[in-house]
Amino acid sequence: MSFKNINKSIPKNRLLIFLVFLFFIFAVIYFVVPLFAYTKYSTNDAVGISIREKDKKTEAEKNVFVATHIKTPEQVKALYMTSWVAGTPSIRKKVIDIIDRTEINSVVIDIKDYTGKISFEVEDPILKEVGSSEKRIADVKDFIKILHEKNIYVIGRISVFQDPQFVSKFPELAVKKASDGSIWKDYKGISWLDAGSKKVWDYVISIGKESYRVGFDELNFDYIRFPSDGNMKDISYPFSEQKILADPNLGKAKIMEDFFRYLSSKFKGTGVTLSADLFGMVTTNSDDLNIGQVLERALPYFDYVAPMVYPSHYPKTFIGLSNPAAYPYEVVKYSMDFAVKRAVALDNVGIATTSPMFNKTTSQSVKKLRPWLQDFDLGATYTPEMVRKQMQATYDSGLTSWMLWDAANTYTESALLKE
Repeated sequence: MSFKNINKSIPKNRLLIFLVFLFFIFAVIYFVVPLFAYTKYSTNDAVGISIREKDKKTEAEKNVFVATHIKTPEQVKALYMTSWVAGTPSIRKKVIDIIDRTEINSVVIDIKDYTGKISFEVEDPILKEVGSSEKRIADVKDFIKILHEKNIYVIGRISVFQDPQFVSKFPELAVKKASDGSIWKDYKGISWLDAGSKKVWDYVISIGKESYRVGFDELNFDYIRFPSDGNMKDISYPFSEQKILADPNLGKAKIMEDFFRYLSSKFKGTGVTLSADLFGMVTTNSDDLNIGQVLERALPYFDYVAPMVYPSHYPKTFIGLSNPAAYPYEVVKYSMDFAVKRAVALDNVGIATTSPMFNKTTSQSVKKLRPWLQDFDLGATYTPEMVRKQMQATYDSGLTSWMLWDAANTYTESALLKE
């Protein structure tokens, strides 16, 4: 058959068939092959997304602040620092320099002072709602971190029932005038919260937990008492009145012990160290000083108890001294000796004082005693020697720790031993 004849035998629509074949090949390449490629790509991309999300989560976790804490020194030697000083780097440096150069190993910083203001920004929703936060220490977390890097133990001081700020938010919780039910104030014009209010207790606990979260190692509770100065004849307590009237001698002391017990229970198992500031004369007085403070009713509930044995705060003729402020060693030694005896007796209830078991060196309550000492001029001009005598009196009473107070934060460095 000739080529010419073969050509005639090919269908006329061969071109159409050829085009259909080409279209089929194109469709396979364009639609089918990418399915396999896309599946592979999709799997890899999903893994990529997962990795990126994990990276973001890891980065977020890195940004979550977690406070570090250091152990309580065996011998606490502390200086007090106001929140305003703590929040001003140029001023606080002077106090930190003293700590760096001397035997001081701890610092007490105001968390909440007599104004009721919390000295740093808070995250707790309850505290935010109250609105008591005032950014006095803007870098509180970083500051505490710096202190910890220097191995400085950080104690946070909380003024409890002296709180005009909380009174302004919840006047129904305040100590009132008996005459007309208005807000009672002390001679300094400061209003107080009723110590028997559980709502107040819970508020204080929230402040404590928030403070521990930002890095404070120990919570130091001050003004844990009923008012002591002001028109005491025109005063009433909305939440405590009934208990006080039922037991005029110990009613206030029982209310305070209830608070101590509640406070202790709420921090049990958290690792938080708790301390309490008490009037200096709780060491020698057997009554509650009409403020609800009794040494034996505080010791069981705190890790440390700090009687404020400032010689200038003792009345004239105390232990026969015409001016106690001028006799720092005698006042502190007598007071802390008395405190030690009472702490030993508390731990040895039912044991005769002549028994070998009656031993202050093994008394857990004695180990809790850590007095506040005076480094300010009141009643006498305090020389380095007078400041030092208080520390020696503390040691001579068998104690090892103390805290030094000066409201102006201007400490007598020459009274301190070099590091």
